[in-house]
Amino acid sequence: GGAGADQARAQFDQAMAAARAPASGPFGGVPTLLKDLWAAQRGRPLTNGNRALLAAGHTSASTTWLVEHMERAGLITLGRTASPEWGSLPTTEPLALGPTRNPYDLGRSPGGSSGGSAAAVAAGMVPLAHGSDGGGSIRVPAACCGLVGLKPSQGRITVGPDRDEAGLSVEMALTRTVRDAAAFLDAVAGRGVGDALSAPAPASSYAEVIRAAPGRWRIGLMESAPNGVAVDPECLRAVRDAARLLEALGHHVEYAAPAALTEADLGQSFGVLWATNMALHARRTAQLLGRELRPDDVEDVNWALAQRGQRINAIDYASALARISALRRAIHHWWEVDGWDLLLTPTMAEPAAPIGTFANDAESPLAPMARAARYVPFTSAFNLTQQPAISLPLHASDDGLPIGVQLVAAYGREDLLLRVGAQLEQASPWASRHPAGRHT
Repeated sequence: GGAGADQARAQFDQAMAAARAPASGPFGGVPTLLKDLWAAQRGRPLTNGNRALLAAGHTSASTTWLVEHMERAGLITLGRTASPEWGSLPTTEPLALGPTRNPYDLGRSPGGSSGGSAAAVAAGMVPLAHGSDGGGSIRVPAACCGLVGLKPSQGRITVGPDRDEAGLSVEMALTRTVRDAAAFLDAVAGRGVGDALSAPAPASSYAEVIRAAPGRWRIGLMESAPNGVAVDPECLRAVRDAARLLEALGHHVEYAAPAALTEADLGQSFGVLWATNMALHARRTAQLLGRELRPDDVEDVNWALAQRGQRINAIDYASALARISALRRAIHHWWEVDGWDLLLTPTMAEPAAPIGTFANDAESPLAPMARAARYVPFTSAFNLTQQPAISLPLHASDDGLPIGVQLVAAYGREDLLLRVGAQLEQASPWASRHPAGRHT
């Protein structure tokens, strides 16, 4: 009830009216949903998962360039999908709205931070939904919900006008098929005016890429987590089965990975950037509210992260960036000099977690972040290196939970990820899998 429900009904009614109009664009008349995180749409609510913005009834004064591209492609936005507050956790259980549940097991999380979008696509509400990925937030929900989750190269899709392409986060969509991911990327890719980073244009459209001969590629297999945490047997089985399938399709697969992925500096530097981003989100939220932010406006984990970010000085931040730059060059060397084409890893170290696994703890507010490091150790490095990566739903556990595997390519090589992804989808189709509506 209330103003929020009235706004949602009004948007849905307008979407239905738009759907009755003549369709235009590659996605003319296709319904979609926007993640409730920084993807502004003029006059529409945006809470970023924050209860204070929800209570204030905040609406956006402008539309981001990606959302404009989606509208020009003919996509019709029905509303918003839930996000954890500020996108900080690999689950979608904001205190503002309550938990989003995994359609494959309602007692489990759909992942995060694009978990609302993933749940909506997996449940069949829409064929694709917007997502963003600053540390795994497209790939993790894709793995949890049996979907295709492509994190494009930084600079492939503009995040303007308010955010920076050279940062950690990129935007894309959760889809059921590689075909749909390729079509969405064709529709929205491109730079915006003044973008700090722009990925090189592909030689042909991504829709054409997935129809081309897949070729034979040199693929490294990494099944041990970079931070040394234990990997669940189901996730190991998924990645080993994927390696065998790739070999059967003619690719060369062997145990190999960039040594720099295991450098402690990589995780530590990511933590510096993550905490600084949360401090920035706190400042932006205060600006949107038009007042100082109070501890009870923000979840414990994010308040603690923002406080940590405020203690990081400019020299510490610049030092973290310098370490990341050196490690990024070392990691890229594996692809661009050593001659590897793809890296295959589990997407996650565990299957989808039970609801409540990342609950706020006032006594130990950063405990959810420590738990996240054990849960999703394979994804965040490639936000730091700016490379494209994709999660593919090639496996399911004995009790029916989707398990994803991740492929990573050199910077700018989404074409290779989509080409091999399409080959794998043809060899081991997944689009017909749907949740059985099981309740826990």
